[in-house]
Amino acid sequence: MPRPTKASSSPTFWQTITEAHVNPLNGKCTTLPLLSLKTQYSRNFHLSWLGFWSAFLSWFAFSPLVPEAVKSDLKLTAAQIGNSNIVSLCSTLVVRLIVGPLVDRYGPRKVMAGILVIGAIPSGLAGTISSASGLYAVRFFIGILGGTFVPCQAWTSAFFDKRVVGRANALAGGWGNSGGGFTFIIMLAVYDRLIRDGLTKHVAWRASFAIVPVPVLLTVAALTLIFGTDHPNGKWEDRFARPSPPFRSAIEHEQADVIEVNSGAGKASTLVEKADKRTDDEKQWSADVNVADVDPASSDGVISTVDVAVNQPVTMAVVQATMANPLTWLPGLAYLTTFGFELAVDANLSNVLYDVYQSKTFCQTKAGYIAAIYGLLNVFSRPFGGYFGDKIYRRYGVPGKKYLTLMLGVAQGALSVGLGVYIDSRPYPSLAVVIVLLVILALFNEAGNGANFSLVPHCNPNSNGFMTGIVGALGNLGGVFFALILRMQPIPYGKAFWISGVVAMVVNVLLAPIRVPRT
Repeated sequence: MPRPTKASSSPTFWQTITEAHVNPLNGKCTTLPLLSLKTQYSRNFHLSWLGFWSAFLSWFAFSPLVPEAVKSDLKLTAAQIGNSNIVSLCSTLVVRLIVGPLVDRYGPRKVMAGILVIGAIPSGLAGTISSASGLYAVRFFIGILGGTFVPCQAWTSAFFDKRVVGRANALAGGWGNSGGGFTFIIMLAVYDRLIRDGLTKHVAWRASFAIVPVPVLLTVAALTLIFGTDHPNGKWEDRFARPSPPFRSAIEHEQADVIEVNSGAGKASTLVEKADKRTDDEKQWSADVNVADVDPASSDGVISTVDVAVNQPVTMAVVQATMANPLTWLPGLAYLTTFGFELAVDANLSNVLYDVYQSKTFCQTKAGYIAAIYGLLNVFSRPFGGYFGDKIYRRYGVPGKKYLTLMLGVAQGALSVGLGVYIDSRPYPSLAVVIVLLVILALFNEAGNGANFSLVPHCNPNSNGFMTGIVGALGNLGGVFFALILRMQPIPYGKAFWISGVVAMVVNVLLAPIRVPRT
């Protein structure tokens, strides 16, 4: 069995994506081993985004099929379509508030699997809808799946160190969010194939739900329970132990009595008791990871609260303290303007394009594929926000992350105003120009989401699940708000975009005075 080695504080790029280097202070990974499934860090990372991704296959499955198939089959009005989108977002808002405390109590792995299983039930019942009220009911309960975002982000925050948590959260969130774009492609492809095979529209869209979301949701839930782990220390209830048993064994094998953590101004020492032997699990753990010294340059020379934070059960005292803390509302309200806007666009864009450009050559499928672009850009745009958050943190600390988040929110607002003004200034706005503006808008919008969740782990770090739930819920509240703006504005919806942009700019500017910790 190879011995764990004390790794360099500055691993090569290849090492950062293939090897798990662990901070001895908290057992969290200081690299992002995307190309390896050998360690719990990499497995949990991929399971976190996959769970969130699969939720979109049902949560947003109606959006690409509504403009033509569902609308004609159920004889829906434009107002009823808008209402169904709002109902779906409202349920997710409530669920995220509930899921946050559940994550702090039971851990993100179990909560993620539970949401996927519960969400599969209404997904399977989608084919029974026969009226607008039935659509509202099913979409409300399918909206439960939007709560997967909370365990997704809490899971990566629990396993990745502050030096990489921004990109870990942004990658998991971005790749998961891209499910919104993939859903348009997958559901339309399945639906069109069923139509070509001879099924009627009435049957085809209903069968699509049974073929795609249900089996995927149940499969990912099973993978999460089988291959995921709760915490670097092992079980969720062991999260208060420090250092974790397998990590302690790795240190003992190095014959170390004390690990010195350089901190620039001083040193923090973690005492480790020696043991006579290790279990097989501990030996395997130590073979898969490298013990890494804390790099003082990357943490501004100081060990911060987030380094040693542990999820606390949510009590009334915790709720009161969290809600009274401005650090709760800083990322929460910023996320309301960025993710809220994205949710509204993802849910409505296909129908908006179909209403504006409907013709013999512009059908439901074309509108859906164009709308899919917005969600698919999350594959790299949201991770970019998290990556820049981590880079800025190394030089400017948490304030750097704050200003990056707010600046991206303001830029998104300005671009939304520009898009709205362009649409309203022409009787027939060019589709090509609209697509280009939407792409640029999406890049800043989604990067803002990524930067935001590089900031969240530094805010109320001992209530990470609850904090993630609040921020996520406010994002959904923003989705409801911006969806209402779209619903109340007439075709071609230009006014809705520029009103949304003004709101985003004002809110992000007003958040700037809120102070954040240095590290």
